[in-house]
Amino acid sequence: MSDFDRNVAARGFGTAARTAEIDAGLRAYMLRIYNYMAAGVALTGVVAWLTFNAAVQTNAAGQMVLTSFGQTIFGGPVTIILFLATLGLVFFLSFRVHTLQPSTALMLFMGYAALLGLMLSSVFLAYTGASITRTFFISAASFGALSLYGYTTQRDLSPIGSFLVMGLFGLILAMVVNIFLKSTGLDFAISAIGVLIFAGLTAWDTQKIKEMYDVNDDGTAAGRKAVMGALTLYLDFINLFLFLLRFLGDRR
Repeated sequence: MSDFDRNVAARGFGTAARTAEIDAGLRAYMLRIYNYMAAGVALTGVVAWLTFNAAVQTNAAGQMVLTSFGQTIFGGPVTIILFLATLGLVFFLSFRVHTLQPSTALMLFMGYAALLGLMLSSVFLAYTGASITRTFFISAASFGALSLYGYTTQRDLSPIGSFLVMGLFGLILAMVVNIFLKSTGLDFAISAIGVLIFAGLTAWDTQKIKEMYDVNDDGTAAGRKAVMGALTLYLDFINLFLFLLRFLGDRR
């Protein structure tokens, strides 16, 4: 059970030295998580951009055309293989992290971020680079504010989190249904609800990760928690960015 309790000061438990020790350790733990998460986001962005540049070229008429590499990446079985590989990797990491060394878990997380970069390179085909950059910074600012709220609030966000998780399953179902319906109205609703769900999940996950901190953890346990915390916040950020891009992105 976590040594961190948001109400410890209010109840008056613990000496000042003990509280200071927990606060210092908690800050280092959260900073480590944010650094891992930021490294994963940066790797995804770099891989996506490099993949797009290798997959697309401009012809004499100024039109974008796919190279042979682009035709391989953006079509056919490779797309399905990439999807299954990223899905399998994130599930493997989530369920087996407690048996992995922290360095191995971090390597798998970075591998997942790189593979997702390959998949997300297709957004550069659909949206202009300027709008992607603009949406990224809006997403980063929103994520930062929401995560700060989750870190500092004294309110227990668990009931909201349970509701958001149920909403996420409903959102996934609606997205699958809309693959066949191709409804623009439903697509707009999915985008709006997706932004709200991942905004809420960012705050809830931050609070949950914060309360996982245990001052008595050894280096291995703390390292595993840091990687899983980074993966959780990474997924929140990427999904928040993608749903915001549906609203703010300028299509080519």
